[in-house]
Amino acid sequence: MAITEDAPPGTEPPRERSGGVRLSSPLVLTLLLLLAVLAQAPIRGALGAPVMQSWTTVFVAVTVQALPFLVLGVLLSAAIAVFVPPAFFARALPSRPALAVPVAGLAGAVLPGCECASVPVAGALVRRGVTPSAALAFLLSAPAINPIVLTATAVAFPNNPEMVVARFAGSLLVACAMGWLWQRLGRADWLRPPAHGAHEGETKAETFWNSVRHDIMHAGGFLVVGAMAAATLKAVAPAEWLRTAAGNPFLAVLALAVLAVVLSICSEADAFVAASLTDFSPTAKLVFLVVGPMIDLKLFAMQAGTFGRGFALRFAPATFALAVTGALVTGAVLL
Repeated sequence: MAITEDAPPGTEPPRERSGGVRLSSPLVLTLLLLLAVLAQAPIRGALGAPVMQSWTTVFVAVTVQALPFLVLGVLLSAAIAVFVPPAFFARALPSRPALAVPVAGLAGAVLPGCECASVPVAGALVRRGVTPSAALAFLLSAPAINPIVLTATAVAFPNNPEMVVARFAGSLLVACAMGWLWQRLGRADWLRPPAHGAHEGETKAETFWNSVRHDIMHAGGFLVVGAMAAATLKAVAPAEWLRTAAGNPFLAVLALAVLAVVLSICSEADAFVAASLTDFSPTAKLVFLVVGPMIDLKLFAMQAGTFGRGFALRFAPATFALAVTGALVTGAVLL
């Protein structure tokens, strides 16, 4: 009979080595590189096709133009979220909620913040005593009308300066309308503010760089997806389909509103995607620019996680409807 020694307390007995091949990241990368080398002829032929050349041109153009604004926006947004104390906003806003809403909305014009940062900042404002209607107005306006977004819009639409004015006016109108609507109809039990900050216990420097790293990864990923979608629409979608959608005002507005929700592009970059959709009217593009920073798939998930699912299920549809309506009204007046 074989004698076995008991393992010391707190340790696991040694496991037998498996005879199978274990896949690891270096092995997968090596296999992919080997496959690319073996298939380089068909890959080169596919990339040389006119459709792929058109796709690559649009993808690279949108990404290269938008990336500097995205990085700058993320850096400034993280700096404000970390180094500007939430108590500052509580002291700066008027005590009357009806007046605090437009002031908080206008604060978004001078305080850069992408969507990824606006939700936790709004949660911190509510936690520090800011009236929820004003915090929600800031949540919607900050990613939509801050200087970086407006500058990016001006660069994306160099021959249409009225698009910058329309985006500012339409987004501010919707942000204030949602704040006033919440003040009028919102209930305290619909809003569940977070009990503590997302980076509690970290130093300011650690929080800053963690926020930057998180937002760059998420926003950059959505930028790539958005650029790929825009390039695919331009290069692959039949021109007749795009002309049909763009030629019907109702269908064009609905298509770009839904596209803004699905693509979830960072507001610092969405103007370049909108500008690439040349078949659509300026009003339809404005709907895309107003809706995207206020409600998309990632924002819905973040709002549900920060304020509760019940809040998000009520807030998101109302925001979508008001954003489309506000963009249409603004477009009719300014475009």
